[in-house]
Amino acid sequence: MSLSDIISFMAKRVKRIRSKTIKTYAFIDSQNLNLGVRSQGWKLDWRKFIQYLHNKYGVIKTYLFIGQVAGNESLYTFLQECGYILIFKPTLYHRVGDKTIIKGNVDAELVLHTMIQYKNYHKAIIVTGDGDFHCLIEYLEEKRKLLKILAPTKHYSSLLRKFNQKHYIIRIDLLKDSLEQKKTGIRGRSKP
Repeated sequence: MSLSDIISFMAKRVKRIRSKTIKTYAFIDSQNLNLGVRSQGWKLDWRKFIQYLHNKYGVIKTYLFIGQVAGNESLYTFLQECGYILIFKPTLYHRVGDKTIIKGNVDAELVLHTMIQYKNYHKAIIVTGDGDFHCLIEYLEEKRKLLKILAPTKHYSSLLRKFNQKHYIIRIDLLKDSLEQKKTGIRGRSKP
């Protein structure tokens, strides 16, 4: 085989590899993300976040796991219009003193849907700082399907620390400048 034959072969191979689309899905623990970001004193712009996932990692499907609360229909509509696929968890209301606490733990749903969709994606991004997802993340890594873990803050579970050594973890708080919801000054509405 001559040098030009090798170059031609390699060029065709690279072209073939590039033509294959790597399907990347994101699975988001919305409560962990929202509370983590808010604990840092800012609000996430959900439209910018889904664009970031698409542009940076080529995410083609973005599942958002969220507690279903009556009165939040406009939020759910907005998120769907942004491109999120919403997976709802029924919520429970607990009275603690004079406060009502809404509980909607989405962990089981996130794990279940990640596995239901397993054959449909090549790579997965898990958005959480919650150690309850350790076994899922470990499994995805073992099967070479884990692309990244996006943790809302530096205060993510110590169970996920080992994944930082392999450069899987991206801290969302470090992306505040590009993902923060900005105010326009017109009655406090955020920019589209």
